[in-house]
Amino acid sequence: MGFRDRGVEIKTPEQIEGMRAAGLVVGRTLELLRASVRPGITTGELDAIAEDHIRSSGATPSFKGYHGFPGSICASVNDEVVHGIPGERVLAEGDVVSIDCGAITLDDSGQGWHGDAAITVAVGTVPAEVTELMRVTEEAMWRGIAAARLGGRVTDISHAVESHVRSQGDYGILEDYVGHGIGSAMHQPPNVPNYGRPGRGPKLVRGLALAVEPMITLGSKETVVLDDDWTVLSEDGSWSAHFEHTFTLTPAGAWVLTALDGGEEMLGRLGVPYGGA
Repeated sequence: MGFRDRGVEIKTPEQIEGMRAAGLVVGRTLELLRASVRPGITTGELDAIAEDHIRSSGATPSFKGYHGFPGSICASVNDEVVHGIPGERVLAEGDVVSIDCGAITLDDSGQGWHGDAAITVAVGTVPAEVTELMRVTEEAMWRGIAAARLGGRVTDISHAVESHVRSQGDYGILEDYVGHGIGSAMHQPPNVPNYGRPGRGPKLVRGLALAVEPMITLGSKETVVLDDDWTVLSEDGSWSAHFEHTFTLTPAGAWVLTALDGGEEMLGRLGVPYGGA
């Protein structure tokens, strides 16, 4: 493991394998939570399911205790964009919930490696515009990952995310909350904005791992934070969607460490080489 470009962490192939172990725990936890979402369940119950699954998988929740955050997941409902604290809120028919999850696994040396991913899930039937928002947001994430190439720059990802969202309609792209580097810590340099010109920022090199996470609203990009100092809402009350994956680049192509299939299916649909093991 080395550092370059103002603290950007570069992992060895073996260390990336450690991140894949964490990523699989996150991916499986999110699939369990997706299947658990239903009208009548509380966000606190989802949090308990997540923590139990992460710990029973031999991992530790990344979020719990992080700067005092009380949950193992972030559960953000409707106009809550990100960082919602799980608790007594009951999900109702027609809601959408963004579930953000992180896990830490230890390698043979005792070093911890992080995985971080998020999904947005409809609770029963939701309005067509919300279904479309979810589709646009998730596809923008994949198009951002697909734009990454060894030797390219971080904002190649940013530009691809923004270009896709802009091509699909009049949506709000959050600017104050961005993707990030990840590895031996959950949040590392460099930032990965969801907007901007291509060809800027640190170079995309082997051993760099990034979390790409577009946060998109049906209205304004402006946000407010609740008195809990965590929950981020859209300023105009518009509903939002949030998707995230952790990925890296190998000489063969992109490898999505938090996708159960490594991203092979979605990258193939986009005509991008798959770089996973």
